[in-house]
Amino acid sequence: MISLHQVQELQNQLNIARKANKTIGFVPTMGALHPGHLELVKKSKSENDITVCSIFVNPTQFNDLNDLKKYPRTLESDSKLLETVGCDIIFAPEVAEIYTEAELELKRQNIEDKAWTEGKEINFGKLDKVMEGAHRPGHFNGVAQVVSKLFRIVQPDKAYFGQKDFQQLAIIRSMTKQLDLPVEIIACPIVREADGLAMSSRNARLTEKERSVAPLISQTLFKVKEMQSKFSVTELKHLAEKQIATEPLMQLEYFEIADAESLQGINAHKEAKSAVACIAVKLGSIRLIDNIVLY
Repeated sequence: MISLHQVQELQNQLNIARKANKTIGFVPTMGALHPGHLELVKKSKSENDITVCSIFVNPTQFNDLNDLKKYPRTLESDSKLLETVGCDIIFAPEVAEIYTEAELELKRQNIEDKAWTEGKEINFGKLDKVMEGAHRPGHFNGVAQVVSKLFRIVQPDKAYFGQKDFQQLAIIRSMTKQLDLPVEIIACPIVREADGLAMSSRNARLTEKERSVAPLISQTLFKVKEMQSKFSVTELKHLAEKQIATEPLMQLEYFEIADAESLQGINAHKEAKSAVACIAVKLGSIRLIDNIVLY
């Protein structure tokens, strides 16, 4: 395994691999890795000759600068974990390798930045207007910005993303299609702790008490899935809201049952061929998201 920090040195390595007709898998991360990330790397390893994992805390997708400052940077321990699963290349660039100062200044001034489209305007329609998009305006613009940049740098055959960020996955699929990028997007199942809590880098920031009650989030989703044939969509929403309200440490930001493709909320089960229940909860000062496909 090698660790690289500059775009040019990474591309030099990958050009050698391409000349040997080797396929390239890519796992973009922000570090603070957990077993969920490692499953993505394992999946990439099983399907490609070379696997690249990027570790880059992307400044343009944070609405709260304090959240950006607090986000854990654990490159040394992340590298050790990646080595255990046979990752071939770690790409850990500095911010200046990815963004120009002008792009960062636009973010600092909260000016919408369209530079990532590289001349082509991207229209996500309603995908980025609901759930995470409604609560974190500009977030998905930052996600699309950095992922499009990384795709153009790495030029992978396949890229791997976890389904915990269900809406982000839909945004990335849309961006990839609209920019006509030759990357196959592979969705991987949510990896959970033994008590059901979806694995997340944010979990490490929970207090002992917060961590002890956190599984209520997934328990609520499991209950909704279990009861979906007996209750209407409205009743399922009330059930979820009521269950989260039993925990004083939790504040529900949203619970939505949506069309799994359009991500627009539905009022009845028959309105969608496939539906997903998505939730965002503030637990203490930590914001956690999760989801479950209902049918």
